[in-house]
Amino acid sequence: MSPSPENSTSPEQISIRQGLQNADVMNAALALYDNRLEVAEPLLRRHLKQDPFDVAAIRMLAEVAARIGRYRDSETLLRRALELAPGFGAARANLASVLYKQHRAPEAIAELDLLIDAGSENLGLNNLKAAALSKIGGFDEAIGLYQSVLEKAPNQPKVWMSLGHMLKTVGRQDEGIAAYREALALTPTLGEVWWSLANLKTVRFSESDMTVMEAALVQPGLRDEDRFHLDFALGKAREDQKAYETAFAHYAAGNALRRQAIDYDADETSAFVDRSLALFTPEFFAERAGQGCDARDPIFILGMPRAGSTLVEQILSSHSQVEGTSELPDIPALARDGGDYPARIAGLSAERLRALGESYLSRTRVQRRTERPLFIDKLPNNWAHVPFIHLILPNAIIIDARRHPLGCCVSNFKQHFAKGQAFTYSLDDMGRYYADYVRLMHHVDTVLPGRVHRVLYERMVDDTETEVRALLAACRLEFEDACLRFHETERAVRTASSEQVRRPIFREGTEGWQGYDSWLAPLKQALGPVLNAYPDAPAGW
Repeated sequence: MSPSPENSTSPEQISIRQGLQNADVMNAALALYDNRLEVAEPLLRRHLKQDPFDVAAIRMLAEVAARIGRYRDSETLLRRALELAPGFGAARANLASVLYKQHRAPEAIAELDLLIDAGSENLGLNNLKAAALSKIGGFDEAIGLYQSVLEKAPNQPKVWMSLGHMLKTVGRQDEGIAAYREALALTPTLGEVWWSLANLKTVRFSESDMTVMEAALVQPGLRDEDRFHLDFALGKAREDQKAYETAFAHYAAGNALRRQAIDYDADETSAFVDRSLALFTPEFFAERAGQGCDARDPIFILGMPRAGSTLVEQILSSHSQVEGTSELPDIPALARDGGDYPARIAGLSAERLRALGESYLSRTRVQRRTERPLFIDKLPNNWAHVPFIHLILPNAIIIDARRHPLGCCVSNFKQHFAKGQAFTYSLDDMGRYYADYVRLMHHVDTVLPGRVHRVLYERMVDDTETEVRALLAACRLEFEDACLRFHETERAVRTASSEQVRRPIFREGTEGWQGYDSWLAPLKQALGPVLNAYPDAPAGW
């Protein structure tokens, strides 16, 4: 005889259902559905004062915290819910998502495995696990998971898109393009897929493609996210035709729309650099000489995005002693943990500086896939943390990848980033950011002479062998011919330059800004004296 619903329902499920019958909880659920967080939160807090063991309400309050970016608070609440109800699968799935958003992919995978191993065929769980696997370099397993999901439910354009991203990352470009096209066949207005094709930098759109994109732009109710992705894609399409005025109009529209949704203050970046210059004096470093963790494993490649850092990474990753990883979030997380950065650094003891260096190595170990003694962290924004890197890892190699300010900034203006790089959606913001970057790096050159090795993109293009030999010498590595044949190296590349570094060096990157010169006055004004002083800092800095 089949079990009755009562017998097949666990005590945890009964408790959850009873909680959901409460008026405050039901109203909070409706508010959450409408994203009225300011209504949901007080209702849930009031209810939990009366019933602190209601796991459904705890999970909903965790959802409120996650939606506003308070991931640690959300994690704490979800762990409390699971402590009370270990079989509460929805709470565990939420915990996995929150861990993933905190860049803790291995922990997210462990939670997902508890659900998936229990027999779940939930497509969302498998999708999240695939995304988490990609964060730790498990690309082949991630591709297999996406393909498994699509075998069961093929009419999912965003999963086809995710599969396309993963195939592109591992260099299977034709298969990636096919996956993107499957997504567009299902949803032609999905702007991110059009941009993903454009972002390969090797795809030329047909006139019919452009007609479909332009038609999508005038669709009623088109989401802003689709709109700005379509504008970026059409900008690339028209640039390929050398229709620079039309291309710039699309880029400008996409950037303006994206900028509206971003909270970025250029004054804050300038103030941060001011504080760093005041704190990190020659005396400051002299007092801390010999401190930190003495490991020399990491090679940091940093600077502006779109300045050649992926090219430098590909060259070094072609060496038998160096492993390429990705843009790791660990230095900013360690630097800013505890607040009041950079002032807080002055109070760190020698033991704490060493512990921070060791913590960085521990955190990044999960990203490593080989036994090569050196590894690369190529997060561009680490330029802001060079003094911190020197203090915690004084033997690490630091490479500044630099490119002409107009070439670099225009390339950023034409690029939509999946996340971060909030300064790139305004020519004025970008010029100021570039100038602040040069200002801090010049200060480091002054107070720690010779600490940073600078690679100029234009020189790398013009005299590749000389620059590669100098780069290897700066990394204390013997020359290997494979570093000149970097485009033959097979490895996963996640950045916007993924396909470009799989080809020999080309000159187009040094000249791509020139067609837009008529519209660059705001950028040139924001750059100020940095523009004409390139590649050095302006006199008097």
